[in-house]
Amino acid sequence: MMAMLALPVLPEGKDGATAADAVSGLLVLWCGIRLLRERRRPLSRTAAVVLGLPVVGLALAAAGAASPGIGVSGLARYLQIFVLVPAAVLLSMRGRADFRVVAWAFVGLALWQGAVGVHQYATGTGASYAGEDIRAVGTFGPTDVMGMATVVSLGMVCAVGLALRPHAAGQRAASGLCAVVLVLPLAVSFSRGAWIATAVACGLQVVLAGLRRAVTVFAAVAAVGVVLVGGLGIGSAMFQQRISSITQVTDSPDRSVTDRYTMWAAAVDMWHEQPLTGVGLKGFPEFRDGHASLALSSGSDIGGVGTTYHKQPLLSPHNMYLLVLSEQGLVGLLTLAGSWLALLVCAVRGLVRVRREPGGPVRGPGELVPGPGGLAPGSRGLDCGLVACGVLVWVLVDFVYADIGGPSTVLTAVAFGLVAWWALADITSSSRASAEERAGTAVPEGGGAR
Repeated sequence: MMAMLALPVLPEGKDGATAADAVSGLLVLWCGIRLLRERRRPLSRTAAVVLGLPVVGLALAAAGAASPGIGVSGLARYLQIFVLVPAAVLLSMRGRADFRVVAWAFVGLALWQGAVGVHQYATGTGASYAGEDIRAVGTFGPTDVMGMATVVSLGMVCAVGLALRPHAAGQRAASGLCAVVLVLPLAVSFSRGAWIATAVACGLQVVLAGLRRAVTVFAAVAAVGVVLVGGLGIGSAMFQQRISSITQVTDSPDRSVTDRYTMWAAAVDMWHEQPLTGVGLKGFPEFRDGHASLALSSGSDIGGVGTTYHKQPLLSPHNMYLLVLSEQGLVGLLTLAGSWLALLVCAVRGLVRVRREPGGPVRGPGELVPGPGGLAPGSRGLDCGLVACGVLVWVLVDFVYADIGGPSTVLTAVAFGLVAWWALADITSSSRASAEERAGTAVPEGGGAR
């Protein structure tokens, strides 16, 4: 799937299935066939409840869609992103070494898309922004301006988490360098939501890794910022205007901010009409004009990267929570957001448990094996826990400013799979391994679900 997301996206294929979607379907199919052949229960009771909870709200919203076809297509998309692909990723990973391979794949994809994006910014061949073709969009094109920002942000979060792994100097140096390199493409994406989500997620990762280290890192980042911006004057007026526009809601906001808050109000108004089940899956575009004020524009300006200038209709509120609330009602929001919250709680609990456990033998390939004195507490999987928590926090914060849509959405599904493995499979296996070691029994290699 990562390799497919590195390929150029055809402009006319934005709303249809992509190569990454096809590969994700093959992954789900392969997992299903393997489970049938092995005849075993695929998920624990906890994992099945957490991952299956959104199905309740989705089924009700699909039944209330404008037509059966729209309901089925919307249901399939939501199940793909939030249920099927995360479960397939969870079942496919055998241990923390596999987790790190997937995390490094995030970083590698981010470096590639970031390199394409920086070239677009430097040569003026990117998407149109403020009258210039300078917005970095990678291979996703101007119709999915959030694609590259999502890839680069998730890659940076993974790199920061990997860089905080104790007793792995090589990994820390390589991932730390990658995180620094990815700052530039993230900046030239001009995505305010991605900036905010990345700052929150990476800051939380550093704090969770240790307060003393957090103070040092934050002080260093502040010092570098002062030198670059204050001393050397690096940072164009365009960046400063983009940052300041985040808080400009009533005082001369730009057009994109006005449109966004207008669509948010329209989504809330739709929910008021159908508070329990919403207006139905994919119903926001149909009901938008009847609930939006006259402040809403006709669409966003699209141009650059070989695309002629045109207006792209605004088909979602650019807020995942309000999109779910308007289309699925309280039932859908509680089940979907409840699943995410349960993943977050389990992931944080797993991170706390790993920080407390003593160093010991590790069965996954590529793991460190302790010497006579053992490893420091939490050294075996701290980086995996930080990556999982950081990725999930990034997605949940970014959902305040964005929603699902476009080819990069498959990457969100893989991210949920990473989090699900750490929250629902790895910690269970670690606890079971410790219990069996104390009982003097052998533990099979791998980290499947209960």
